[in-house]
Amino acid sequence: MPRRNWAGNVRYSARRYHRPSSVDELRRLVADSDRLRVVGTGHSFNRLGDTTGDLVSLAGLPAAVRLDPKRRRVTVPAAMRYGELAARLHERGYALANLASLPHISVAGAVATGTHGSGATVGNLASAVAGLELVTADGELLTVDRAADGDTFAGMVVSLGALGVVTRVTLDVVPTFDIRQYVRLGLPRAALDAAFASAYSVSVFTDWRSPRLREVWVKQRAEDAPPPADWLDTTPADEPRHPVLGMPPRNCTPQFGEPGPWHERLPHFRFGFTPSSGEELQSEYHVSRASAPAVLAALDPVAHLIAPVLQVCELRVVAADGLWLSPNHGRDSLALHFTWIADAAAVLPVVAAVEERLAPFSPRPHWGKVFTLAPPTVAAAWPRHADFLALARRLDPAGTFRTDLLDRYLPRD
Repeated sequence: MPRRNWAGNVRYSARRYHRPSSVDELRRLVADSDRLRVVGTGHSFNRLGDTTGDLVSLAGLPAAVRLDPKRRRVTVPAAMRYGELAARLHERGYALANLASLPHISVAGAVATGTHGSGATVGNLASAVAGLELVTADGELLTVDRAADGDTFAGMVVSLGALGVVTRVTLDVVPTFDIRQYVRLGLPRAALDAAFASAYSVSVFTDWRSPRLREVWVKQRAEDAPPPADWLDTTPADEPRHPVLGMPPRNCTPQFGEPGPWHERLPHFRFGFTPSSGEELQSEYHVSRASAPAVLAALDPVAHLIAPVLQVCELRVVAADGLWLSPNHGRDSLALHFTWIADAAAVLPVVAAVEERLAPFSPRPHWGKVFTLAPPTVAAAWPRHADFLALARRLDPAGTFRTDLLDRYLPRD
């Protein structure tokens, strides 16, 4: 059981640690606890998953995966990592529509925080959820479904762990497919939207030190034509790249156009490798995709603050969805992902400066990363914020799943 998060910047405050081996054991544990949270792969960079009560790992629960080819759905244990699930699906001829850059993260943790991959026509990971099984605060086992539970279901998917302990997740699947990946260098800013529209999944990296965007990772379906030599006034990379300069590219997925299974190309990092040392902090903000040129221009005046504490900044687009607390709720989004150095004292003032420049664009922070926005600002960014508060009060009236961070941004009163 981990005592710190993956990055090492959060030491958990739990009084007890648990690893139940059955759902019934978990139900008893939840019913007997006054404060309880679940820890997965620990890829949150704030105290969203921290508690002074009981911290629970679900890794000991039964690991059965149930594929339903007729409905094109798969039901998986909450603690399963996407890399494990993806390999199993591909063997059976199926795929998920999207994956995050890290296949090492757990399904339930990624879904609960609205974590995403990239794709102008593809939703975040939570948008694939068709059903949930969860243990509520009284120890009852609740099953909800997209079709049967409608709008309430849309409030329960990106839940931040505030509604119960998710034990199983049902996801939509599609027929498996192959992807080719190419890396291009020196993208003009004016071509940013064209780059995003050019392929199934696109990630753009910048260091805020140059007028051009440093590199573009283009992930296209294998049957599509490769980028031409003069694609968007860029040049092809002549050697493998890692998003963070100086890190070993052998950890990254193939980049020279070799076709391969979706799960070996959509992530940036190979599942069999540790993606980095964890010596970093991360922040991420989602704004309207249409505002991308204005957003980049708004950040230019603080580029001299960003660059010295930045490892890399990644820009991606994500399709809109209807999930209440999703960062992509109701709007096609541009995600600005900042990987900072592991120095909170140096980074936090820059985070505040970035947030000040983004303020006119109604930024939505990634719930599991570092941000300092005021609670009223966060509440105003999500139209269904108040509805979620009411749902949380109904399902967890005693506050069993509350944390300090939830009390700040999703207060009970």
